[in-house]
Amino acid sequence: MTRTLIKDGVIVTATDTFAADVWIDDGKIAALVAPGTKLGTPDVTLDAKDRYVIPGGIDCHTHMDLPFGGTTSSDDFHTGTVAAAHGGTTTIVDFAIQGKGGSMRAGLDNWFAKAEGKAAIDYGFHMIMTEANASSLEEMAAMVREGVTSFKMFMAYPGVFLVDDQQIFRAMQRAGELGALITMHAEIGLPIDVMVQKALAAGHTAPVYHAADRP
Repeated sequence: MTRTLIKDGVIVTATDTFAADVWIDDGKIAALVAPGTKLGTPDVTLDAKDRYVIPGGIDCHTHMDLPFGGTTSSDDFHTGTVAAAHGGTTTIVDFAIQGKGGSMRAGLDNWFAKAEGKAAIDYGFHMIMTEANASSLEEMAAMVREGVTSFKMFMAYPGVFLVDDQQIFRAMQRAGELGALITMHAEIGLPIDVMVQKALAAGHTAPVYHAADRP
């Protein structure tokens, strides 16, 4: 076991600010004690005098190694989590994707493979549901048992992510039964596609038109 002592810092929590030492055993906080309290001999000591000691941040919406629209997001699980760690974020929750016609199990396994051996911090997953058919609704229970308790659905991107209102409603009912959460990409995509086509026809391709085409 590795013991780490962060000494003489100012602890900041969601409700309080106070002076304390932090004892950590094998990467987990074991105790917050008055400065100078002896709990054995640390293997590593970090002097936090005149510094704040705050919990690591949790970024609950990331897209690492995400293929979309003929491109892939700029960060993979190595570069993205290293950058997060430098900014004080110690956990991310990324989005695994159920491929059209595929299972959520396959999607989750795919995203675990992307992260394996690369992530520098802790991570978990939401599941993007691209279908809410009978097998997918049944599969939600297995996802929840494995700790994937939030499911994202899209009202945009036909042929890729778009699901209709019936599927959304069925998934919401199933999530309620399981104590899970449905999150929405709440753009109504088909009218936006009309606006995009109109902008392209007019030669409006600069980034500023991205916002203008989504009133």
